[in-house]
Amino acid sequence: MPGKKRKAESNNSSSSSSMWGSGSSQSPSSSSRRSNKQSSSSRRGGGGGGGAQGGSGAYPYINEESASKLFEAICDEDDPNVAGMEGICKLCEQLNLDPLEDIRVLVLLHKLGAKKKPAEISKEEFMTGCNKLQLDSIDKFTNFLPALDTGFMERDEFKEFYKFCFQFNRQGTHKTLEKDLVVALLKMCLNTDRITSHRLDTFCEFLETTTDASYNKITLDQWRSFLDFSQEFPDEGSLMGYDESESAWPVLIDEYVEFLEKKAKK
Repeated sequence: MPGKKRKAESNNSSSSSSMWGSGSSQSPSSSSRRSNKQSSSSRRGGGGGGGAQGGSGAYPYINEESASKLFEAICDEDDPNVAGMEGICKLCEQLNLDPLEDIRVLVLLHKLGAKKKPAEISKEEFMTGCNKLQLDSIDKFTNFLPALDTGFMERDEFKEFYKFCFQFNRQGTHKTLEKDLVVALLKMCLNTDRITSHRLDTFCEFLETTTDASYNKITLDQWRSFLDFSQEFPDEGSLMGYDESESAWPVLIDEYVEFLEKKAKK
């Protein structure tokens, strides 16, 4: 389209560069991606996953007092109504989950409804999520882990989860993520049947090798567009119909396609 090649995807000057927006320099490794698949036989959370126990409180399907105590054990010292990453890591430790490498941590936070602010979950979100999922003890959380396999998600649900992964890893009011973090998150989120390994590997290679400073930070639109593009053009054969002059994709995607074309000629 006319004027398409402008750098329209302006990146906010502030961005998140570390996992969970926590300031840690660590990022997830691809080795953990193979450990996320769990048995589908326990999809519903296994034994002890539910049952009305509270009945009279604001959260009738769980033992409200027990669930509240779980949150009290992980909440911030200076704010009992919020659990930041330090508290979330405490919960992960009890569930034997690696908060930096296990995609199930993000799935759990997504299902609990941690959406108000990046890198934290409020008590209201936690209690509402526990009621919805019928979780009020560590045993029930543990039994629920097999249901956190992203393979169980329908396409639309996965797209919402994929968006959540970007949003939750932002830092404060930052609107972008550093590309190194984006690469790490992509390898965590998309090591499923959602896109081909070739599409994932070459896009990560493109981000890692590009010298274009405008891609040091990635926007939510660019993040979401890559998943849509990968599903519409799953392999190189499908790219035969890709016309950059008529493309409505972000410039980032156009330049990724150019990268693939140059790579194919070598």
